[in-house]
Amino acid sequence: MKMPPIMFQNTTIVLIFFCFLAVTLSSSSANQYIQTNALLNWKATLDNNSQLILSSWNNRTSPCKWRGISCDKSKSSITDINLESFGLKGTLHTLTFSSFPNLITINIYNNLFHGTIPPQIANLSRVNTLNMSSNLFDGSIPKELWTLSSLQSLDLSFCQLSGPIPASISNLANLSYLDLSDNFNLSGQIPPEIGKLNKLVYLGIGNSSLSGSIPQEIGMLTNLELLELSRNTLSGTIPSTISNITSLNMLFLSNNTLSGPIPPSLWNMSSLSWLSLEHNQLSGSIPTSIENLINLELLVIEKNLFSGSIPSTIGNLTKLTMLIIRHNNFSGEIPVSIGNLINVRTLALQGNNLSGAIPDTVGKLRSLFSLELSTNKLSGTIPQVMNNLTNMVYFLVGENDLSGHLPPQICLGGSLGYLLANDNHFSGPIPSSLKNCSNLARLRLENNHLEGDITQDFGIYPSLKFIDLSGNKLYGQISPDWGKCQNLENLILSNNNISGGIPLEIVELTRLGRLHLFSNRLTGTIPKELGSMKSLLEFKISDNLFSGNVPAEIGLLHDLQILHLGGNELSGNIPRQVVHLPKLLELNLSNNKLEGSIPSEFDKMQPLYSLDLSGNMLHGQIPTVLGELKQLQWLNLSHNNLSGNIPSSFNGISSLISVNISYNQLEGPLPNNNRAFQNATIESLKNNKGLCGSVTGLVPCPSRSPSHKHKVMLLVLLLIFGVLLLVLCVVAVSFYMLCKKARNKKDSAKEVQQLEENFSIWSHDGKMAFETIIEATNNFDDKYLIEIGGQGSVYRAELPGMVVA
Repeated sequence: MKMPPIMFQNTTIVLIFFCFLAVTLSSSSANQYIQTNALLNWKATLDNNSQLILSSWNNRTSPCKWRGISCDKSKSSITDINLESFGLKGTLHTLTFSSFPNLITINIYNNLFHGTIPPQIANLSRVNTLNMSSNLFDGSIPKELWTLSSLQSLDLSFCQLSGPIPASISNLANLSYLDLSDNFNLSGQIPPEIGKLNKLVYLGIGNSSLSGSIPQEIGMLTNLELLELSRNTLSGTIPSTISNITSLNMLFLSNNTLSGPIPPSLWNMSSLSWLSLEHNQLSGSIPTSIENLINLELLVIEKNLFSGSIPSTIGNLTKLTMLIIRHNNFSGEIPVSIGNLINVRTLALQGNNLSGAIPDTVGKLRSLFSLELSTNKLSGTIPQVMNNLTNMVYFLVGENDLSGHLPPQICLGGSLGYLLANDNHFSGPIPSSLKNCSNLARLRLENNHLEGDITQDFGIYPSLKFIDLSGNKLYGQISPDWGKCQNLENLILSNNNISGGIPLEIVELTRLGRLHLFSNRLTGTIPKELGSMKSLLEFKISDNLFSGNVPAEIGLLHDLQILHLGGNELSGNIPRQVVHLPKLLELNLSNNKLEGSIPSEFDKMQPLYSLDLSGNMLHGQIPTVLGELKQLQWLNLSHNNLSGNIPSSFNGISSLISVNISYNQLEGPLPNNNRAFQNATIESLKNNKGLCGSVTGLVPCPSRSPSHKHKVMLLVLLLIFGVLLLVLCVVAVSFYMLCKKARNKKDSAKEVQQLEENFSIWSHDGKMAFETIIEATNNFDDKYLIEIGGQGSVYRAELPGMVVA
């Protein structure tokens, strides 16, 4: 039966649909299979821990359900790989990028991927977001990456990439976010072609090694909201075209070598909220037009060469929270309008040439967290309205010409952590609120005229690390409570009128590195317990009234660098353990009552550069090792009872600059090859027993002419020759005597043999035995010899009853 045309047509459509569906499903399944294998093969090359993290990646489930993987709506193709902060470790070289034609996003931020970025990444033709930041990638950025024209966001920051930024960056025309910051080896210049990326909203290339000038084309990025080029080596001026970026909200150009004035047009960029230009060589002044920056919240231009006065119009920037213009050359007075900056939290004007008084209007800045006015020429008194700034943590007014009293309630809010009022002319009492200011971390009041009882005016400060009260008129005794300031690293109380002794509680300060108590009226002995303060670097107690011995336990302070005990009433010997300290730089034991000899336990490898043992009762010779201290620059041994010659070892020390050995019993010549001795004045050498040398005021050493030297040498040679001749004579005589004796014995033996063989001696009754003759002449001894004739020797023999020859 023939099928109707309409039914045939519908059937054909259905068949085509199912065929298409079958092909689509087959293609989808194949595509998913390829992507699954690509990811699993890549996973297998990662380290074991990474494979555990990616345990959900397996053949039993669809990759669309894997951790960090997203697919399209049909679940047929992977579109997003997001492995941010997974802690994965490996490379990208085994990842087949061509298996992911529909991939839109790769985010592998904050992992441990290393090696180079594979050029095959260019196969991701549809990717628009690529975040590979905070990894260990190195090498140059592959040129293929700059062909990904679909990219909208590229983040390669915080890696170890190197090489220049190529002109082909202009291919990324759709880019709105570009961050290449914190690649220290990214070098070369900023290519002018970067100006073609007119969709950019964020551009960061900070903390790299870019050089050259900022291109004028930067002004073509009219949609830019953030520009970060700080911490490079960029030079030249700030291009005026930057003011074309009317949408710019944040501008960071700090830590470069930019110079010249700020372009006037920049002060009209009303959209700016953050302007950071610090650490450059910018110059010029701040114009009154700064008031146009009505949205400015942060202005940081410290450490430049700006000059002139601070314009009063700065008070119109009421949104400012941070004004940092320290370490420039600004002059004039602090404008009264500064009090209008009611939102400011940090006001840093230190390190300039500002003069005049601190305006009372500063007291209106109730949000103030940090007020930094140090190192200027400010005068007058501190306004008492400062007591109202209860949120203040930093109050820095040191190194000015300020006078009067410090605000008594400066720590009323209890938040004050840093009070620096040093090197002024403050007088009167210590602020009463400081006693309970428990958050204090740093307190510097030195070199003023402050008065008070140090025992009563200070409390316990758990956070205190540094305190310097030197150069005032403080009295009382050192409180044991200082031992409860467990974080204290520097305790400096010198040049006051403090009395009493060193409390033993001080040894509880296990972090203390500097203890300066010199020029007071302290008494008692030096506690031997100080030997347990292993972190102590400097111990200065000179010019007090300490007595007793120098504790040998100080020799346990192996990190000690400076030891000043001079100007006290210390006695006894110098402990050898003290002079042997391995890191000692300065040792001052002068003007005490020390006796004995100078210890020889100095180590010639010590870094000691200053040694003062003057004004004691030391005797004996100068140890040879002092001339072997290779870094010694200042040596004072004057006013002692040292004797003998100056060791020749000083000829080998070139570092010595100054020497004083006056008022001793030294004698002999000065070291010839030491400039400190040869250049010394007579004041440094006088009143000794018999020093000689070429220094004016000393007796010249006896000269020795060449003829005298010749005679001495000749005498020595004759003496040596005479001794050798005498030795030869003795040897010759001895040899002659030995030979003679040997010959006599030989002749005697021969005569005996002849008598035995050829002669018979007749007695009255016949032939006499030969043995009787031997016995009568004692074996033909010389004392029986009568004469020696031509036929031999004749001996006298007394036989029984007769004498024969």
